[in-house]
Amino acid sequence: MIFPKKLKKGDTIAIVATSSPTSYEQAVRAKEFIEDYGYKAILCENTYEHYNEYMAGCAETRALTLNKMFEAPDVDGIFCIRGGYNGCSVVGKLDLELIRKNPKVFVGYSDVTNLHVFLNQRAELVTFHGPMVASNMLDNFDDFTKEQFERALDMDDRLVLENPTDVPFKVLCEGEAKGIVAGGNLCVLAAAIGTGNQIETSGKIVFLEEVHETVPRTHRLLCQFEQSGLFKDAAGVILGSFTDWETADYPNCKMEDLFKNFFGDFKIPVMYNIQNGHVFPMSTIPLGSVCKMNTKDKAIIFERP
Repeated sequence: MIFPKKLKKGDTIAIVATSSPTSYEQAVRAKEFIEDYGYKAILCENTYEHYNEYMAGCAETRALTLNKMFEAPDVDGIFCIRGGYNGCSVVGKLDLELIRKNPKVFVGYSDVTNLHVFLNQRAELVTFHGPMVASNMLDNFDDFTKEQFERALDMDDRLVLENPTDVPFKVLCEGEAKGIVAGGNLCVLAAAIGTGNQIETSGKIVFLEEVHETVPRTHRLLCQFEQSGLFKDAAGVILGSFTDWETADYPNCKMEDLFKNFFGDFKIPVMYNIQNGHVFPMSTIPLGSVCKMNTKDKAIIFERP
């Protein structure tokens, strides 16, 4: 795995939209934010292009833009402006060899999971499951989120994952494990099962997070993972935030109860309540790095491969 070169203030950040667009006004605010943060900023025009309403340009446009940002010698890092829909259509149009030759910091989450899996598995590039410019930084870049983001991007040999002081890590299954950390949004990962961009989990620490799902639908997604063999040879499981889950049809269902019932008999360590995903504040996880988890100490540590 390749760890990208660290960013420093004054470097150039490309703001991209690999899934859905934002408004022109918000895109301009995003550029201004990155510049005020101490970087130079390139705002890709498709960030505010509304193609069929929910896409930031057709798949070819989004892929071509991302390829250009990886290729551009004056671009040092790539920050996604938001997630949304249809990032899966971009993956097959990316220039793998070009990206391998030009590894750069890449940050995002949610539908960006499609890109994380591709970049981790195919380009062997460590990427960052962390805050996005419009979704997080503009209005929710609190001190914890900012500190954890900067610590992750500036990590040397190791990074100790932290939660806010009042949010403890929780344990479902005891044990210790070590492996490459891989994952992202559960729904996006499940949708890729059976495709060329299916996540590889053998010997890895599987990280999952989700938003706006009911407990029954989340249960179905976890069953899909299990029945596809994606938990069978995993080394461990880390569950991030499962936020804003819908309860209208089943008001007494609780996500924590689902976790206890589903993962309770696993023979590998399982930890949950990790503050990463669709949540504020949020930590940042270097996907593709080596992860060590120890439930006795409730410790999660990432190391350079």
